[in-house]
This record gives sequence, C-alpha cells and structure tokens, in this order.
Amino acid sequence: MPFEFIPQKIKDVILVKPKVFGDNRGYFMETYKKSEFIANGIDVEFNQDNQSKSVRGVLRGLHYQKAPYGQAKLVRCARGRVFDVAVDIRENSETFGQYVKVELSEDNKHMLFIPDGFAHGFVVLSDEAELIYKAGGEYAPQADRGILWCDKDINIDWGIDFEPILSEKDRCQKTLSEVFGRGLEGKKAGGQAI
Repeated sequence: MPFEFIPQKIKDVILVKPKVFGDNRGYFMETYKKSEFIANGIDVEFNQDNQSKSVRGVLRGLHYQKAPYGQAKLVRCARGRVFDVAVDIRENSETFGQYVKVELSEDNKHMLFIPDGFAHGFVVLSDEAELIYKAGGEYAPQADRGILWCDKDINIDWGIDFEPILSEKDRCQKTLSEVFGRGLEGKKAGGQAI
C-alpha cells in the first residue's frame, strides 16, 4: 500500500503518510490515489488544486467556506516546514471548537486530510514554505469565512514564540462564539499535536 492512514483525535481528520521510494537519484511517491483514499474513508471529489508560498512567521487562517460551499482539503508541504491546524466547527459535533495540529514538511512528506466543516490554518516555521492542497469545492468568495487565529476559547498552541505575520483579513476575524452565536458551553477546547 502506498499510504498509511492515521485517524486523528477528532473524527474524520486523517494524517496520511505516503510511501517514499528513494535512492541516490532522488525519490518518488504517490500523493493521491482515489481508490486507496476511498478504501480508507476519504471519499471526496477534489475539484481544485491550490499552492501557496509564505515566508517564516506568516500565519494564514483560520479559513473555511460556509455551506453549501464547504471545502474538504488534503494539505501537504512541498518545501519548508509548517504547523498545520484544523479546527472542528461542525455545530453538532462532540469535538466542536477542538483542533488537530500536525507538522507538515518537505522532509516528513506527511499530508493532512481535513474534512468539510473545519477551519484551516498554518504557521510557517522555515525560511519559506510552499503548501500544495487539493480542495473538495471550488473557491466561492461569497462563502469565504474565518475565525480569529488567537481565539482564547479554542486556545491553539501554535508552537511559536514570535508575533506572527498576518493579513489584515486574518487580524480582524471574529471569534468562534461571535461566528456561531455561542461559546463552547462546557466543552473542553484544546487539541492534539503530532
């Protein structure tokens, strides 16, 4: 099997480790194979591929698209190193407001599958980083939404000791409770780091 699929603490979020075939010439790996992904619970029609480049300290997120324009994502870091974060914003979920954080890098070649119903963000730890990701839905500007990266209810441990570089859009996002009209209501926030 060319992939290892590792379920994360939050249901439906899956860390994908591709099998890398390397020798003195370099390496080869598959980054997506529909039949393998479906057999392991990832049955998504990917409709758009995206790539971004960011410098050290850039934090992008937490982004999502409002229904019915939601986007499942398969994220990998082709160059550099990032902490990638997925926050559960499915309103009836037992893990609403919780997050998964994983390190994605050109060295580990891991990918993170993030289902629809999650907000996504990342922070760059290397001099530069390039992320490539598949999206289940096309970009819909009218449905583009976000949550404040430093929301105290979610309490994400970004693993950084510096002030991140943010877009004006990300600096001004609303908190989870402002977006959904309620807080975590006794549910414990927090996350899982890999």
